[in-house]
Amino acid sequence: MRALISVSDKTGIVEFAKALRALDVDIISTGGTAKVLEAEGVEVIGISDITGFPECLDGRVKTLDPHIHAGLLARRDNKEHMAQIEKLGVTPIDLVVVNLYPFKATILKEGVQLDEAIENIDIGGPTMLRSAAKNYQDVSVIVDPADYEVVLDELKTGKKVKKETNFYLSSKVFEHTSSYDTLIATYMRKQRGATELPEVMTMTFEKVQDMRYGENPHQQAAFYKEVGNTKGMLTDAVQLHGKELSFNNINDTHGALELCKEYTEPTVVACKHANPCGVGSGTDVYEAYMRAYSSDPKSIFGGIIVANREIDSKTALEINKIFIEIVVAPSYSAEALKLLREKKNIRLLQLENIEVKQPDTAYDLKKVSGGLLVQTIDNVLYEGALEVVTDRKPTPEEMEDLKFTWKIVKYAKSNGIAIGKNKQSLGVGPGQVNRIWACNQAIDHCKEALGDGILKGASLASDAFFPFSDCVEAAAAAGITAIIQPGGSMKDQESIDACNKYGIAMVFTGMRHFKH
Repeated sequence: MRALISVSDKTGIVEFAKALRALDVDIISTGGTAKVLEAEGVEVIGISDITGFPECLDGRVKTLDPHIHAGLLARRDNKEHMAQIEKLGVTPIDLVVVNLYPFKATILKEGVQLDEAIENIDIGGPTMLRSAAKNYQDVSVIVDPADYEVVLDELKTGKKVKKETNFYLSSKVFEHTSSYDTLIATYMRKQRGATELPEVMTMTFEKVQDMRYGENPHQQAAFYKEVGNTKGMLTDAVQLHGKELSFNNINDTHGALELCKEYTEPTVVACKHANPCGVGSGTDVYEAYMRAYSSDPKSIFGGIIVANREIDSKTALEINKIFIEIVVAPSYSAEALKLLREKKNIRLLQLENIEVKQPDTAYDLKKVSGGLLVQTIDNVLYEGALEVVTDRKPTPEEMEDLKFTWKIVKYAKSNGIAIGKNKQSLGVGPGQVNRIWACNQAIDHCKEALGDGILKGASLASDAFFPFSDCVEAAAAAGITAIIQPGGSMKDQESIDACNKYGIAMVFTGMRHFKH
């Protein structure tokens, strides 16, 4: 029996090779792997002794040779195959242990240059893996050190690897080489500055964890992360306390986190079922939290909190007064962490670089039956200058409230309405099938949580245009004095006229933010 070993990740390879030799397996090896094995007393056959051709071009050509690939691809149950390789002087190779040049580790290094990345594109490795994996009936192929043990156990007990194990190892190889090629393709697209969506969409993600279940207990789920720089992203968060996050936890936290990134001043965002239910900004995190909490004390219960400043003990004491599922912050004071950990069921996540947004090159993906919807991410608030379309211009304070509230409605499910004042959300009406329902819902939430008078002088944001003037009428009746919306309806003038009638200032953004 012959094994070919050539690995970049040398974890456990010496022990594995020694165990193979103890089973009288001959080992062929190349380059650095051969040196490591020989230094540990493992007898090795050099690759050139098999091919009759020296390694060349700085190691670029070593295993690309018929003596290797005929030995891998020959079907043992095919008499013609076996007769041909015997005539050619080729000995079958029964086991391949290969992992590839560290392309991922190379491109993740700070300041890596294109030439260095190119040199770390493996050619011979994937070719050997694919040859061995194609002939899985006769050849065992290992790409992951975690599989050394199972192969050794089967060789020791049955003197051969089971066919079903070989098939598992083969499928694992094609997953691995597919991911490897996708990393290269993605890197090359970025290097040439491609902005168009590709004709063929290939992506690769790495599993972070299996989930207990998905949206519902009968659904399987897992959490995957993109390969690359994930600073400031949820996959980079460190859990400091609490039980494992669920599928819904992660999805809801993502929505709160992305909204929080829109603010530079101290801000706390509370979300429930992926919709914002309380947002507050202030001079410090305590003031921000109190504004977020008091905007809707009922809905925040059992919700998720994201803060863009360190959680201090004063804020922690307030958080502990109610049940909160998750808190995300860039850091926690020692006393705050101690206080929050007193609550058994709270999850605490620390996310450094919490202000870092997704790059403009990121994609938003939605799976549909039989396909995938792909779009660039919604990474802007509005294009160009805001346009005042009413007789009355918003006051400086109203303009600040309009900008504050526009950020909130961007993250509310459509049809969405958000109302705010003095850097505090007052009510959100998300996910309604018509806009007036969303408007009435937001107004009713404000009145229920904070009382009738709170809406006087407040600002309202709509994620898309008003098809009729009914939302303006409702806003005016509630005491709202400023509105921000995209504009673009055939009946824009109807809404503008209604605003002028009631002395409401209206601003057009020229950009909508549907969220489905």
